Amino acid sequence: MLIIGVDTGGTFTDFIYKDGDEWGVHKRLSTPHDPSEAVINGIKQIAGDRAVQVVHGSTVATNAILERKGVKTALITNEGFEDVIQIGRQNRSDLYDLSFCKKPHIVPPELRFGITGRIDHEGNEIEPFSEEKVQNILQRIKDSGVESVALCLLFSYLNPEHENRMRELLDGIGVPVSVSHEILAEFREFERTSTTVINAYVSPKMTRYLTKLQETLGDDPLRIMQSNGGSISAETAMNESVRTILSGPAGGAVGAHAIGQMAGYDSLITFDMGGTSSDVALINEELPLTLESAIEDYPVKVPMIDIHTVGAGGGSIARLDAGGSLTVGPESAGADPGPICYGKGSEITVTDANLYLGRLIPEHFLGGEMSLETEKLNKAMEVMAEKAGLTPVELAEGILDIANTNMERAIRVISVERGFDPREFTMFSFGGAGGMHCAFLAKLLSIPKLFIPNNPGILSAVGMVMADVIKDYSLTVMRDQHNTNDVDLEEIFAPLEAQGRADLAEEGFSADDIIVERFLDMRYQGQSFEIIVPFSGDWIEEFSRLHKQNYGYRNDDKTVEIVNIRLRTKGMPTKPEFPEAGALVPEMDSEALLGTTETVFDSTKMETRILNREKLRPGNKVDGPAIIIEYSSTLVIPPFAKGEVDPYGNLIFDIE
Repeated sequence: MLIIGVDTGGTFTDFIYKDGDEWGVHKRLSTPHDPSEAVINGIKQIAGDRAVQVVHGSTVATNAILERKGVKTALITNEGFEDVIQIGRQNRSDLYDLSFCKKPHIVPPELRFGITGRIDHEGNEIEPFSEEKVQNILQRIKDSGVESVALCLLFSYLNPEHENRMRELLDGIGVPVSVSHEILAEFREFERTSTTVINAYVSPKMTRYLTKLQETLGDDPLRIMQSNGGSISAETAMNESVRTILSGPAGGAVGAHAIGQMAGYDSLITFDMGGTSSDVALINEELPLTLESAIEDYPVKVPMIDIHTVGAGGGSIARLDAGGSLTVGPESAGADPGPICYGKGSEITVTDANLYLGRLIPEHFLGGEMSLETEKLNKAMEVMAEKAGLTPVELAEGILDIANTNMERAIRVISVERGFDPREFTMFSFGGAGGMHCAFLAKLLSIPKLFIPNNPGILSAVGMVMADVIKDYSLTVMRDQHNTNDVDLEEIFAPLEAQGRADLAEEGFSADDIIVERFLDMRYQGQSFEIIVPFSGDWIEEFSRLHKQNYGYRNDDKTVEIVNIRLRTKGMPTKPEFPEAGALVPEMDSEALLGTTETVFDSTKMETRILNREKLRPGNKVDGPAIIIEYSSTLVIPPFAKGEVDPYGNLIFDIE
């Protein structure tokens, strides 16, 4: 059976597949009007009529929220709490913007319904659920044409009786329901309601998308990448689509972590630059998880790999603003119309600037399968340069400098601003456009080493076939160190662990292939934020140590509270292996040199070697300036970078 990893991006859809002992890669332009079209056609081209196992990173949920194109959604909550999702909290991202205007919520006021019935903070019923009073709400939902309902009642994570009954009534009118105690069994009503609403808003679209893929695949298994770095079945993804919002970037982080560890690099700053955006993450031995994510200012409190994204990609559009200043992004030309050099675009992009400076080789782009147009680009560069009062070369370099600065700022957010020194890390670069910018970013940040894996343009797809099957569970418990011990916590964890093992058994895993990890969300009494602490050994001391690491102090006189317990179960599938490429060969094969070209570095044209990565062997020295061609990416090696090929075929550069 063929194993295929698929990552849908804004410009390209990437495939990696393992056929026996051989690996293969494939890229094709994405189809924004229907993302499944590129996925289905790619799978058919790779597999033909053979059986396949597909792991897919989807952007359907993400785009539905960003473009506000989810389904018509209603919210049912307790009477008097209908506007919690609109009110939110007091933190404001645009505090000093005098012209700030809050966007309308995806659930308008007329589709927010309050019902009678109340559970208290201990899980006791203090007001009975009234079936008579909800009949009018059911009829209004039916008449309004609502396609999905988010159901979120107070303290349902302690006692879901009212939510379960309301769901039964909604099932009777045939409307899909997202139930908060199943999506997020935690306190903080705003975040729980927001997460449930997002799930309801995107799940029907994800269901339609995945159903179409499953119809094509038939009985062949289909798994979907989650934001937490693991995969889930397509059926689970249809019901809990909120867990797939960052599935593509998460696949890249998983792939970088796995390949970095294989090569002996545990401390990485990952840099994934695609056509639309750039994603960065800091891996300090383990994949970083966060519970504080938001998309379009809507909190999403499910575990996600901590990835920071900026709107800077190969398709980012360069423009002159009203004052004549050059701007780059965040708007992207995407796959259609794409950059000017792709043939249909009309606005200059980052990719166009790279081509103009000689950093892309037209005849070798995408393995020679896609031609690049230069004549139309040259005219556009001259017109824009004249408007800006620059030479075309200055304009192109300016575009790249601005894009690099935007990406440098993103890396500082996940490193310097969190107390990490970039000089102690290795930059791990991937994505279709990453290889053209990574060396310059490493130089800006004084990162000493640069790591570029084989086929960097499809690494997110690699991460998908390397991912474990992961299920996350959580429950609010509100205990403190004086009324809780290890035995109590073992008893609280037991039902979640039983659920996790049962769920993975349904996924086909034996008990020997399941790993269970336990965590506690902890804080000092009086704090309003928590730290995730592994439940092992002295968890109070471990919390204080992590608190000091994160915030610079610990307070041993303060009572420590456990807010939530958190369980992660992992099913460990058989994973493809990446063997070493062979013995070290210092001398480069003559076939590796494809010729030379003139490339602009620091406003100076330099004769630059063009190298074929497929012909490079472990031990080969590669010093800049050079341009390395491979199927999924083009790598620009400036004069200040020197490196070699490691035993696995990765390129490791020292940045001077």
